[in-house]
Amino acid sequence: MKQPSNFLRKLVQLVLILVIGFAGGILGTLTALQVNKGNSTNSSQEVKSTTVSRAYKNTTSTSEAVDKVKNAVVSVITYAESSEKGFLTEDTDTDSDPQVASEGSGVIYKKDEKYAYLVTNAHVLMGATQADILLADGNKVPGEVVGSDTFSDIAVVRISADKVTAVAEFGDSSKLTVGETAIAIGSPLGTKYANSVTQGIVSSLGRDVKLKSENGQNISTKALQTDAAINPGNSGGPLINIQGQVIGITSSKISTNGQTSVEGIGFAIPVNDVQNIIEQLEKNGKVIRPALGIQMMDLSNLSTYDLNQLNLPSKLKGGVLIRTVQDGMPASGHLQRLDIITKIDDTDIESTADLQSVLYSHQIGDEITITFYRDGKQKTATFKLTKSTDNLGN
Repeated sequence: MKQPSNFLRKLVQLVLILVIGFAGGILGTLTALQVNKGNSTNSSQEVKSTTVSRAYKNTTSTSEAVDKVKNAVVSVITYAESSEKGFLTEDTDTDSDPQVASEGSGVIYKKDEKYAYLVTNAHVLMGATQADILLADGNKVPGEVVGSDTFSDIAVVRISADKVTAVAEFGDSSKLTVGETAIAIGSPLGTKYANSVTQGIVSSLGRDVKLKSENGQNISTKALQTDAAINPGNSGGPLINIQGQVIGITSSKISTNGQTSVEGIGFAIPVNDVQNIIEQLEKNGKVIRPALGIQMMDLSNLSTYDLNQLNLPSKLKGGVLIRTVQDGMPASGHLQRLDIITKIDDTDIESTADLQSVLYSHQIGDEITITFYRDGKQKTATFKLTKSTDNLGN
């Protein structure tokens, strides 16, 4: 009888082991499922948190500055002479399309009940008397050239005030600091990219930039230098500061130096000079400037051999060499070829840009005193400015 009893006991133990193992397996499975469910929930939450997006409107001091002036920035468009009468006139060649002669930029600085006035570069207009103006909102309106000045490369155009909604504020270019933010706005490569914005800094406050007048005379002007990206079509557009004030009118850039490609060297006409020019253009349609009647070059451009021939004192490092003197002009009889001008009144003259800046600050009829070297000796000459730049070459 003991044998069946032992067998039964072992059977019961086996059943208990199987039941306990089965129960443990179920419990483990349920626990794993619960853990996986928790992980799945967390994973779902994590995915959900990374896919949820919120729309942000980011503003910076730069965007705020641009927002103040952007609606006053325009594109300036002139057309080839053959299109001046309009494309739809009866005598227009039906096989030809209207030809754009030039595209540039400008900025509206003044508005009255009838007209709004914008400033641009003289070279953008290329002698045109009319131009189309593309406003920031896409409206195109006709513009009338009020006046243009080759020497400063500044021109004024007026348009109807009806659709003009914004006027830019001028800053003070005499208060600028090298390294401060400079923002250029304009139409690089034409109206397709109208109101493009680029940012840089003010790189220099007084660079000599050489231009050529319509009569072929070389002109040197003082300009702001910036590394804000400037391209063809930006000409005439505003260079603004971080407060959204116009500090200069973009005019030119250096793209190559011989065979070397150049980046980040652009120039703008200081706004303080611009304001003086536009006031005269509005009033007279041109800028009346006194003229000496000389052709000149910077002394620093001479070779050491030429400098030795002039017998100048070694301490003299700058000045303007007279190449020719025009008869009948104020300098005639007072100055002559190879004289070196070093001072006008109490202002030192080291370059042609210095001379023109000082000279153009005078009016017709003013008397000036010029200090110069001739044959190694310092001399002075005092005379009146009786002629204007209109008399040059006549």
